[in-house]
Amino acid sequence: MPIRIPDSLPATEVLEGENIFVMTEYRAMHQDIRPLKVLLLNLMPTKIVTETQIMRKLSNTPLQIEISLLQTASHAAKNVSEQHLDTFYTTFDEIKDQRFDGMIITGAPVELLDFEDVDYWDELARIMAWSATNVHSTLHICWGAQAGIYYHYGIPKYELPEKIFGVFDHEVVKPSSPLVRGFNDSFNAPHSRYTEVHAADIEANPNLELIAVSDEAGVYLAKSTDSRHFFVFGHPEYDADTLMAEYERDVAKGLDMPLPRHYFPNDDPSQAPRATWRAHAQLLYTNWLNYYVYQTTPYDLAKVGTEEDSAHE
Repeated sequence: MPIRIPDSLPATEVLEGENIFVMTEYRAMHQDIRPLKVLLLNLMPTKIVTETQIMRKLSNTPLQIEISLLQTASHAAKNVSEQHLDTFYTTFDEIKDQRFDGMIITGAPVELLDFEDVDYWDELARIMAWSATNVHSTLHICWGAQAGIYYHYGIPKYELPEKIFGVFDHEVVKPSSPLVRGFNDSFNAPHSRYTEVHAADIEANPNLELIAVSDEAGVYLAKSTDSRHFFVFGHPEYDADTLMAEYERDVAKGLDMPLPRHYFPNDDPSQAPRATWRAHAQLLYTNWLNYYVYQTTPYDLAKVGTEEDSAHE
């Protein structure tokens, strides 16, 4: 089944070129089923790249999904054209009276700042508060996960002695969770961050549960026990060459950057990296959409956030 996105969004051509089923708005309007409404709050500076990566994951499911793109009004994006933002993005004031089946909050390169020092923190906090009554299920990614678990549950982040950078092996610690249904006992996922949350802090909170961890990279997956909030502390949406692009960017800036770990064949940056995490990344998005959005969201969106929008496993 397809993903429904605006007809002229740049991701449309990219995804169609990869033989991914993309449905235009015109075609979708002539079907008599309700698509899932998913809001993507894109905090990344590379907005078009991030849009495409996440939509690639959302598209490969048996569900029709209507994507709305959200930007912060209190922070001006510098790496994307105003025309792109004006054409495809909305702001919180424009959608705050709507309800959504799901929301995704991306990462952002601000993790070394205290949360309250991020220039759009107040706006982000309003959006996260609003999600409690207007969004059925929210998926937070990387810094977005750190921000979300801090805002909703008071879990702090800690600065690392060096950047966690590369592709790491992970272990499923709660295999009964539908979020990791179909996962291998161990699996790979990319990380690129200077801070972390601690497993002990999550395990000490009765409203949270730990799902997957890495001996090298720390916490990877956690969720709230009411299944409203999901926290992914890595970057499963990354393409095969994303870590390479980050490495080359930082080297070009003159930074003393170590190679991404477990990434380049034989640790040789002249060799093309291989995506060893793609299948589990797709399964993560599919499981979230199926078990925690599609299977549980009210058919009547007006009931999202009400007593009739019950919690789930």
